[in-house]
Amino acid sequence: MKKINLFSSFQIKDINFKNKIFMSPMCQYSAIDGVAQDWHLVHLGSRAVGGAALVMAEATAVSPEGRISPDDLGLWNENQADALKKITKFIKDNNSVAAIQLAHAGRKAGTLSPWQRNDDFNRKQLWQPMAPSLVPFAEGYLTPKEMTEVDLNKVRNDFINSANLAKEAGFQVIEIHMAHGYLLHEFLSPISNQRTDQYGGSLENRMRFPLEITKAVKLVWPNNLPLFVRISASDWIDSGWSIDDSIIFCKELSRIGVDLIDVSSGGTSINAKIPQAPGYQVEFAEKIKHELAKENLETLVGAVGLITSAQLAEKILTENKADVIFLGRELLRNPHWPLQAAKELGADISWPKQYERARS
Repeated sequence: MKKINLFSSFQIKDINFKNKIFMSPMCQYSAIDGVAQDWHLVHLGSRAVGGAALVMAEATAVSPEGRISPDDLGLWNENQADALKKITKFIKDNNSVAAIQLAHAGRKAGTLSPWQRNDDFNRKQLWQPMAPSLVPFAEGYLTPKEMTEVDLNKVRNDFINSANLAKEAGFQVIEIHMAHGYLLHEFLSPISNQRTDQYGGSLENRMRFPLEITKAVKLVWPNNLPLFVRISASDWIDSGWSIDDSIIFCKELSRIGVDLIDVSSGGTSINAKIPQAPGYQVEFAEKIKHELAKENLETLVGAVGLITSAQLAEKILTENKADVIFLGRELLRNPHWPLQAAKELGADISWPKQYERARS
């Protein structure tokens, strides 16, 4: 039988993945005081049933002030961790890997959930955000508080605390969110980082705090479990963060011991011109993957962004442009996309026994 790359199993550290279809973290704005609800169990659990090898919980705030909205998932206390345990158990019981993205929203924090916004209240922020510099995200957003050394230490400790709680809650993979214009991406981009201390100015200085967070999380996260990082490979702005910057940064992440780079883009500026088309971000993943390989750095690379067909996903892997495929909105439309893709590509995979009658 012909080898189907998309449905080839592989291993990262002690975790085996049955295929190369990973569910991207997607905010649901359905938590109460940061606590997961039944919605999260069904939302995440159904993608495990649907055949994704990894199911990742949405951007999960490491502190109350780090939430995008009051309805965000959080992981800063035991109550939140306890609510996630039944979700991680269900995901694992259905032969998938439970992952979580840890995040801080930075200057984009404190907004309303998308469906609560209107023209008059679109950009009102509910609490004072913090950021590397006194640069608001856009017109109508609050000017953030510029982070002090005390703030930096608190955020670092918040990520450590959340990583420990993620382990307690049963997650097998952590992804640190450094993309889409949120706090750690804000430090990387010269658009949002105008500091003049050791955390601003040069590329080396702008990378410093995100790398410190990575090292801090790695110290408490079990060595046998994978650690991912999501980046925005480009701000899509001439004066912003670039793919060349990303390559340098990813090499540093790899040397620290990050196991996989999840390559997205954008989010820093509402003025970015993003040429969205099927697989529009894959070239970034390909460049990073090949540049890492040149230095014998073994960190894997994931591609994401309007990958909607099984044929496109297989082509990306076959042409060695990425190691795994992250799916977002396509899995919202069709939780059972992996089962359908296997049928289209001719891959022989196991189905949930409850669904076996629908195979033919």
